[in-house]
Amino acid sequence: MRNLTLVFISGSIFGLGLVISEMTNPEKVRSFLRVFGNWDPSLLFVMFSAIFVSAPMFWILKKRRPQKQASLGINSNQKVLDGQLVTGAGLFGIGWGLVGFCPGPAVSSLSFGHVTSIIFMVAMIAGFILSDYLKSSK
Repeated sequence: MRNLTLVFISGSIFGLGLVISEMTNPEKVRSFLRVFGNWDPSLLFVMFSAIFVSAPMFWILKKRRPQKQASLGINSNQKVLDGQLVTGAGLFGIGWGLVGFCPGPAVSSLSFGHVTSIIFMVAMIAGFILSDYLKSSK
C-alpha cells in the first residue's frame, strides 16, 4: 500500500507540473518546434528542469542498487544506437510534432476531457498493442 501511495503522489506531482508548465497544451509544444517562426523556448526550460531533478537520482540509484537497474529502465548493455531505437525515436518525434502530445502530457490532459486527448490515448494504446504484436511475430 505504501508503494501505491508513493506512486500516486509522484504521478500527481508530475501531472501537476505538466499542467502548470502548459505541456498539456499541444499548441505550446508545436510553438516550441516552430524554430523558424514564432518560437517559444519555454519547453526547453521544462526539459532541462526535468533532467536537473532526475539525473542525480538515477545516478544515486544506479550506484546504490545495480541489481535494480532493469526496473529503472537502465540498460547498461545498450551502448550503440541501433535501427530499432532510431526508428522508434523518429516515429515518436514525428507524432509529437504533428499532434503536440507525448504520453505524459496526454495522460494529464485527459483530466480536461478534451476529445483530442481521448483520441490520442486510444491511438497510443493501439500503437502499444501493434508494437507488442510485431515483436511477438518475429
